[in-house]
Amino acid sequence: MLTRDELKAKVCQEIDNRVEDIIDVAKEILLNPEPGFREQKTSKIVTRKFAELGLSYKEGIALTGVKTVVTGGSSGPTVAVLGELDSLIIPDHPFADKVTGAAHACGHNCQVAMMYAVTAAITKSGVLPSLAGRCAFMAVPAEEYIEIEYRDGLRQQGKLHYLGGKPEFIRVGAFDDVDMAMMTHTSSEADVRKLALRGTNNGCIAKRIQFIGKSAHAGGMPHRGINALNAAMLALSSIHAQRETFRDEDTIRVHPIITKGGDAVNAVPADVRMETFVRGKTIEAILDANIKVDRSLRAGAMAIGGKVKITTLPGYMPLNENLDMHSLYKANAVSIVGEDNFGYIAHSTGSTDMGDVEQIIPGIHPYAGGITGTSHGNDYITRDYTLAVINPAKAMAMTIVDLLADGAVKAKGAIANYTPKFTKQGYLEFMDKLLIEELYQG
Repeated sequence: MLTRDELKAKVCQEIDNRVEDIIDVAKEILLNPEPGFREQKTSKIVTRKFAELGLSYKEGIALTGVKTVVTGGSSGPTVAVLGELDSLIIPDHPFADKVTGAAHACGHNCQVAMMYAVTAAITKSGVLPSLAGRCAFMAVPAEEYIEIEYRDGLRQQGKLHYLGGKPEFIRVGAFDDVDMAMMTHTSSEADVRKLALRGTNNGCIAKRIQFIGKSAHAGGMPHRGINALNAAMLALSSIHAQRETFRDEDTIRVHPIITKGGDAVNAVPADVRMETFVRGKTIEAILDANIKVDRSLRAGAMAIGGKVKITTLPGYMPLNENLDMHSLYKANAVSIVGEDNFGYIAHSTGSTDMGDVEQIIPGIHPYAGGITGTSHGNDYITRDYTLAVINPAKAMAMTIVDLLADGAVKAKGAIANYTPKFTKQGYLEFMDKLLIEELYQG
């Protein structure tokens, strides 16, 4: 029987044998960016690579997701490795789609390449017979919570229930047979160094807002109108006035945008639309800030005698990182990049739906370097694919070996030590309670 170190050597060698192929996947996805729940081309890249490995798979999960599962030599837990299919919309990014403006300004192309690399390492290196349990490899849509109006339209049509990919995966049962999960995100933050672990991050809820006024000639008789844009501007000012009430330790972030400011310059705006997130470190802090945001939105409508329709949508949960998996990943990461090149980030004010997964099963969400520029910016570029794809793929493959070798004793221990925040049913019920639609008429 091979030792754990020998198994790790085999998965790393398999990745080394496929470096060019793995990096080509990252680059192909980079050149075919697609926003969430539209990732048809990206999904086909994943199914093509799974087929090349001789794997069967299920596609069309939550519209565009893909999943394959492989079985080890004996029974045990199931460990999932995830990659996110979607892009942002950054029209001036150098690799943006000329028509849609979609661009991989957050490194999800690298994530999918990592996931593919780990799939190849586990299935083609000969280690599977020595592992106790199963490995699931999942390409998940729509982590970037954008295009809220479009996605809410899909919800209203019954095509979706949640507006994020992993919550929808949870709802449709794609995680029902998974006991623990991991994925690695790229980052340009200096603290990440070459590989890093994350402590916590903000959760969020999303809001879709429509101010309703009355149209009239903007020059000839504005007094006969009700200016919905003025209502929106007053609401924005009211939100800003709340900021001094947000506690520093709650890391609240509220960042609205106006997606429609009116219909014509010579008509008093009667239909003005906004979107925003309300983010915070804890669920309690998010809900408290949300009350203040709703109060501000109503105040804007009331001041001008208009109406406001507020749709509050469930967003993402804070991360709940598993410390047993942390320690295994760190040891493997340090063996690749060295202690001096390993970092730790205590808290991030961004949000990810990996937090939703970690409310139900043990999981980790490490970070990899090799990137320059600003996250979600037009200068976010992969400069070193070894750092951004190959090293994190090896770290995850080695961590799977740690978890499932020797009768999966370490995986079983991590699961036993983990206390979930929610059952699946409890999670779905909580998320559904966050969905509130209100028409305020003053």
